[in-house]
Amino acid sequence: MSKTAKSASDSAFSLIELLVVISVIVLLIGLILPALSRARSIAKQTVCQSRLRQWGLAFEIYAVENDAFYPHIDGRDRTPSNPKTDAERADYYFGWIDALPPLMGEKAWRDYDYWKKPGLNTIFQCSSASLAVDKSYKYRPRRSGYFSYAMNSCLELDENCWPPYEHKGSDWHMHSFLNTASIKNPARLILLFDQLLDPGKGYGGNKYNATAGKYCGSYPKAFSARHAKPGGLLGGSILYCDYHVEWKSSVWKSNWPEDLEVPPLGDHDWYP
Repeated sequence: MSKTAKSASDSAFSLIELLVVISVIVLLIGLILPALSRARSIAKQTVCQSRLRQWGLAFEIYAVENDAFYPHIDGRDRTPSNPKTDAERADYYFGWIDALPPLMGEKAWRDYDYWKKPGLNTIFQCSSASLAVDKSYKYRPRRSGYFSYAMNSCLELDENCWPPYEHKGSDWHMHSFLNTASIKNPARLILLFDQLLDPGKGYGGNKYNATAGKYCGSYPKAFSARHAKPGGLLGGSILYCDYHVEWKSSVWKSNWPEDLEVPPLGDHDWYP
């Protein structure tokens, strides 16, 4: 054998060595990919909380400019089509999703055309949210728009709303606007929260919810746990009425019955 051939043979990888190198690479990939996925998840959660803080600033500015009142809960999501909403229906025309964006240099929700409603890369949505296929819904989210954030509907209960738990008649109706001066514990009172978009995970994963994400105001069952903490525990982001943002694994309380739609009056997480 020539010296050149022998030298090439000595420097070449054996099959075993090659398999060892491949195994090490596969192991490293297995370690790196979950770390990258976790980093991506943390980044999205950070973006989500930053967006909620911006909404909090807009709520605060609006209250200062409007005698301490918040805007209405509902917007044009409650109307069946896209013609101009009667301006006299103030609770639809001046919902938070329309009244607040101009304070942040954005267009009101109602000013976006069908098929061009704000998506996940905008301040209107949680960056970790995701839509299912359109046929999963009783509405057309990609055409009409959807909401991955919802305002706490308990702040404004009227004839359009579910009554609080164990209440009937009209004794539970509240003022059309919420006066922030009536809030006793703003650091505890929920203002905006991550809302469910996946119909298959409705009501804590126990029931199918084909209207997931349709409305910009909602109740505890619509809370979405889509942000993971170390260890894998899922939860959602919440903006409170003192404008701080917090992660919580759930907003549901163990003593609530399964058929509860609206929390009982006096619950300080949901009512002033």
